[in-house]
Amino acid sequence: MDNKSDFSKGSIYSHILQLAIPMTIAQLVQMLYSVVDRIYIGHLPGVSALALTGLGLTFPIVSLTNAFTNLFSAGGAPLSSIARGAGKKDEADRIMGNTFSMLLISSVLLMLFFFAFMRPLLFLFGASEATYPFARDYLSIYLIGTPFVMVGTGMNAFINAEGFGKTGMFTILLGAVTNIILDPIFIFIFGMGIAGAAIASVISQILSAAFVITFLSGRKTLMRLTPSIMKIDGKTVGKITGLGLAGFIMQASNGAVQISCTSTLRIFGSDIYVGIMTVLNSIRDMIALPAQGITDAAKPVIGYNYGAKEYDRITKATKFITAISVTYMIISWLALLLLPESFIRIFSSDEELIARGVNALHIYFFGFFMMALQFCGQTVFVGLGKSKQAIFFSLFRKIVIVVPLTLLLPRIGFGINGVFIAEPISNFIGGTACFVTMLIYSRRLFRKEKSGLLGK
Repeated sequence: MDNKSDFSKGSIYSHILQLAIPMTIAQLVQMLYSVVDRIYIGHLPGVSALALTGLGLTFPIVSLTNAFTNLFSAGGAPLSSIARGAGKKDEADRIMGNTFSMLLISSVLLMLFFFAFMRPLLFLFGASEATYPFARDYLSIYLIGTPFVMVGTGMNAFINAEGFGKTGMFTILLGAVTNIILDPIFIFIFGMGIAGAAIASVISQILSAAFVITFLSGRKTLMRLTPSIMKIDGKTVGKITGLGLAGFIMQASNGAVQISCTSTLRIFGSDIYVGIMTVLNSIRDMIALPAQGITDAAKPVIGYNYGAKEYDRITKATKFITAISVTYMIISWLALLLLPESFIRIFSSDEELIARGVNALHIYFFGFFMMALQFCGQTVFVGLGKSKQAIFFSLFRKIVIVVPLTLLLPRIGFGINGVFIAEPISNFIGGTACFVTMLIYSRRLFRKEKSGLLGK
């Protein structure tokens, strides 16, 4: 086996960093698919606030698409790492093939569903007659790329899980650079506005997906994607979705939060506050990305070492990602407190949105560093293949805390600020609960399994 794919040997820190750097760059570039759209759209002359709000209304649909991608890729990739670590190559191949099949089938079904119910869904999410045309124009084109974005993003996880971090980075880089180049051409030069942003995204997604499939079908990969491993096996799919359900719920619950936020903001505020939330979500995605990169990189490393029964190395990995991610998030929080207007102006030139957005930003990002504890806790649970625990804390933070508070706080005297207050409360309670439970659970698990090995 290639040494770079044997995570049970050598420095655990080096393995994580070697994956984290290209994976973070890849995720940053991938994020540019949507962030660049928001930046350009937020600076459209005369209609920037309405267009940005319309784009924000599509986020729940994008989140649900990402949720189904995670259902299969976030379940399949760690399971394949565990199987490889245990020397079960045939099982690892079967997991990858079944993941591909489920990504393809679910993407087509989702695309058809959203086309059929686009208008009622967008109004459910908080659209008005003024913002609906912008959301419709973007989504009606963006949905065409659903199979490409799900297959491309989902199967790229297997490239990273095998240790080919640079290749995974290039996969995303190819599409994102294309999107960055095409966006201003379609939006401004061709005068297509928000529809032009969607066309650029679809073209970029097609290129990324084509590269992923070409690589995984070639001879350089450790697990080759062939028709023989794509035959759906119910037991294998059950394992994949069982573990991937945590990632699914994380993304689907993001959609639930976005729906509760946009609908409540429309009741207690106006369209501009939906635009503000779009900006805040964009800043959060951008700022949190390095912390997500380091924790995501640890998943295949932890999974491999768990399969190889190297428990002390998993403990070292946990301490490492926690120290880095928490420190980074504290620094980021301070930057947001000192330069709130500068961050907002990246995504909008509307002066009213900027003026109202500063206070919202201060509230929304209070104690931002606590989110890192949620990232770390979820990472270890997923890496160990413990789906029930990962699922519980995904639900706990978003569904049990954020959604009820978003709906309740504005109605008991906090007004529009109540929507933004819900986020920091969830970070403190959810992050602490997830991380502390992970520490206690993993220590007990390792102690028990070590005792079992000694007893043999």
